[in-house]
Amino acid sequence: MRARDLAVEYPAVTPDDSALDAAWLLAEHRFPGLIVVDAARRPVAVLPGALLLRDVMPAYVRDDPNLARVYGERNADRLCGTLAGRRVGDLLAHGERVLPVVDADANVMEIASVMAESGSPVVAVCEAGGGPMLGAIAVAHLLTRLLPERGAP
Repeated sequence: MRARDLAVEYPAVTPDDSALDAAWLLAEHRFPGLIVVDAARRPVAVLPGALLLRDVMPAYVRDDPNLARVYGERNADRLCGTLAGRRVGDLLAHGERVLPVVDADANVMEIASVMAESGSPVVAVCEAGGGPMLGAIAVAHLLTRLLPERGAP
């Protein structure tokens, strides 16, 4: 099975898109992350949902996770309000990450290797040479190909 056979249509965002809209897209579709593309639909980054959550948390809670226990629920309900007026590119400014892209002819082990190396829950699938994104493969979709049938030895 090749990446082109496993790839599914997957919405993408650009660095200039609203961070709040990106969060809604993640939440509404229950995506593990979003692929960020340039104007030619070439992947430039993956925005994992966990990175988005990290960005909305107050710095003092990130520095000392024990403070999360005393953080009020009313305040927690307003966390994502910090995304208003920000762009997806702002969320990606936390350092370089390995861009999880596989060639359309990549096999299942190559796809798994890129996911494991990058720590990304989703990989973009492109034609050789870095063309536009054909689709994406999420880790859950890949696992359905790798796991044996239930009850099988």
